[in-house]
Amino acid sequence: MALDREQVLRSAAALLSRRSTATMDEVARAAGIGRATLHRHFAGRDALVGALEDLGIREFESALDAAALDEGTSEDGLRRLIAHVEPSAGLVSFLVTENQLFEGDHVNEGWSRLDARVAAFFRRGQERGELRIDLTPAWLTEALYGLIGSCAWSVQTGRVAAQDFPYMIVELLLGGARRSVEK
Repeated sequence: MALDREQVLRSAAALLSRRSTATMDEVARAAGIGRATLHRHFAGRDALVGALEDLGIREFESALDAAALDEGTSEDGLRRLIAHVEPSAGLVSFLVTENQLFEGDHVNEGWSRLDARVAAFFRRGQERGELRIDLTPAWLTEALYGLIGSCAWSVQTGRVAAQDFPYMIVELLLGGARRSVEK
């Protein structure tokens, strides 16, 4: 029987997004395979995290594509993006807090692609007068990642209802980023 690598990664993501310090033995058990099988496909935790990083970047890029951020208002685009990111929010949460991914000279170029696309979305919103111009697109990008991660964790721990995930993120981000019109 062939190993379903994608399913192993999804099992690992589900576990590690809840317990970032889980051992390879625990990951193997969660995936329903033996530790030796896991190690044949992922030489160690670093290799597993690297594969999860690739998966997370692909899923976030797919969410960006599906969200059609160039269409409609910044608020509409952000709501679509959050809806499309939600299924992989736990994985994104795990990845953005995994320091090893952002240290040294070998940072995955996928992060730069994601950052550029999200920052361009926020920049467009600023240029159209929809978003505050005193917050940089880079900062709004980091804030978005942080809110996705925090809200995913809050849903997992039961402090936020799953159906409130999109609302919580969009309202908090736009409540602080929306350009106010003085009367």
